[in-house]
Amino acid sequence: MRSVDDRSTPPDDRSTRARVRDVAVEVFAREGFGATVRTIAEAAGVSPGLVIHHFGSKEALRAECDDHVLALTRQANAAKLASDPNGSVLGALMGRMDVLEEDGPRIVYLIRSVQAGGQMARDLLDHLAVDVEKTVRDGVASGAIRPSLDEAARARYLVSYSMGTLLVDITMHPPDDWSDVGAILRAYVDRVVVPATEMAVHGIMTDPTLLDAVVSYQEDRR
Repeated sequence: MRSVDDRSTPPDDRSTRARVRDVAVEVFAREGFGATVRTIAEAAGVSPGLVIHHFGSKEALRAECDDHVLALTRQANAAKLASDPNGSVLGALMGRMDVLEEDGPRIVYLIRSVQAGGQMARDLLDHLAVDVEKTVRDGVASGAIRPSLDEAARARYLVSYSMGTLLVDITMHPPDDWSDVGAILRAYVDRVVVPATEMAVHGIMTDPTLLDAVVSYQEDRR
């Protein structure tokens, strides 16, 4: 998995550090964060000592992978919005459906991060919420998305909803083979894309009475 910058760099000039990082993302996605430095090194075709030489520790390598996956996710979200301003928030989070296999390691890495918890997971979710808020605000400005009473809160909920749904689906349908991360993602999307898009387009309730009551209740509590 390479970033846009990596793709534009001649292979001979591409750093071993970046190559090991990309392989580590794929290994962590496939095997989880319990994967060893030795496993990553073998997959990258280098020695464990070289991995430590470049990153100092497995934790530091994981942190660099987090930063890289976050950058790739932001690029994917920006590209989705640019190519399809009317695209759903689910689409912005998950990427284009025609490249699910290519995006698989990135998305499954995000899943692993959320499952692992901790500060790294919180940082990833915070950054995703910021990006989704921007995507949604741009959609509101273009008229493609209805405005919210609280855009920031809606963005946070959409991230929680999307990632939570994905985690539940993987729990209910545990993959037999974590190595085929693209297939895992496509199977998930096949199961949820229609109801998720239906909810995004039509919502559920036809009567706004419940929302009015909830807003009134919250205001009375303040």
